[in-house]
Amino acid sequence: MSEWLARFLASGRAIDVVLAIVALEVLLIALWLRSKQRPLAFSELVGPVGAGVLLMLALRAALVGAAPEIIVLFLAASFPAHLYDLKVRLARREG
Repeated sequence: MSEWLARFLASGRAIDVVLAIVALEVLLIALWLRSKQRPLAFSELVGPVGAGVLLMLALRAALVGAAPEIIVLFLAASFPAHLYDLKVRLARREG
């Protein structure tokens, strides 16, 4: 691995880039759906995006050497978001 790439990963900047791309993706999807007269509900985003963002924040915290409690906090917070996503998806499938 190149030294530049190793520094880029260890600094957490790679995760910052991914988080920015995710934010842009959510914005573009919301705008596209609005143009189709189907606004995006908050419940449709909070689960999948929330869980993914929290996992990425846990990875970023680990990469930059944050305290283990911070890493665990992000990991633990991702689980309820994941469960909420499952609940929303199953409810949509049933009804």
